[in-house]
Amino acid sequence: MSTNVARTDDGWWVEHDGRLTRIRTGATTTAQLLADRPAVEKAAAAPDPEGPPLGDVTLRSPVTAPARVVAQMVNYRSHARDSGIDPDTVPPTFFRKASGSVCGPTDDIRCPDHVGFLDYEVELGLVIGRRIDVGTVVSPDDLADVVAGLVVTNDVSARDVQLTRTQFYEAKSYPTFTPVGPFLTLVDGDELAALDRLRLTLSVNGEVRQDSTAADMIVKPARALTLLARFQALDAGDLVLTGTPGGTALKAPRPVVEKIGSLLPPAVKWKAFFKRQADNPLYLKDGDVVATTITEPVRGIDLGRQNNVVRGPARSVAR
Repeated sequence: MSTNVARTDDGWWVEHDGRLTRIRTGATTTAQLLADRPAVEKAAAAPDPEGPPLGDVTLRSPVTAPARVVAQMVNYRSHARDSGIDPDTVPPTFFRKASGSVCGPTDDIRCPDHVGFLDYEVELGLVIGRRIDVGTVVSPDDLADVVAGLVVTNDVSARDVQLTRTQFYEAKSYPTFTPVGPFLTLVDGDELAALDRLRLTLSVNGEVRQDSTAADMIVKPARALTLLARFQALDAGDLVLTGTPGGTALKAPRPVVEKIGSLLPPAVKWKAFFKRQADNPLYLKDGDVVATTITEPVRGIDLGRQNNVVRGPARSVAR
């Protein structure tokens, strides 16, 4: 049975029906907490009826920085189609995000002054439970040995930086561009085997923009970790984002427009592209409320709900 772990400024907690039970541990990082599983299990087995309600505390990211933050690119069939790509031809691709981009589940998303096209991407995050050395092969049966838990994440993206500079790292690494939590949901092998049933949703100001299950993933977690381990070691407490479903603000241009654009110099092409994108109302703007959830009600898995408000000049940058 899954266990929801939360973090506040003064410690770690287990969540039971909207109340928190303190975990008696000296852990200050996610890795240290995962190494103190007896303390977590003790708190999970003895709910505190007088524990603070969730609504009375400010929750921090349950993934503590610094940590490696690695993400998969175009890993849902629906997102591939939105991007103008045949899902059956997408190669497994990874990129890094700065650990400083991690923030809490209710923190403001702060848009830098120079960014005008701010996008959202709800993603299932895998929290690594033990070191994965380079060369490790992870089978579906081994997944519970290396993945300790799951988190809700939002891979916030500055599309104008990402596309004009072909710069994923900067575009996705500004502070607050990776909201995480509210819970680190510790899971077992049976629950990991049922990942396909997890439903990911994201809404903006109450309007649902993304709604899909993890069954839409192209490269599943065990295979992804095996491919990643060809060149990248991971440690306990590291975070792997597994891709986003379709429904983001960014969409591929129509085939005719794309063909014409391919004939233009890059600077001219991107100027024309973003001139058209300025009419797209889906990009985030100052004051927007972004809400994300990941749930699987049959097994009672609920990774919690993020509510982040966008602060900054998105969509108002002169072009």
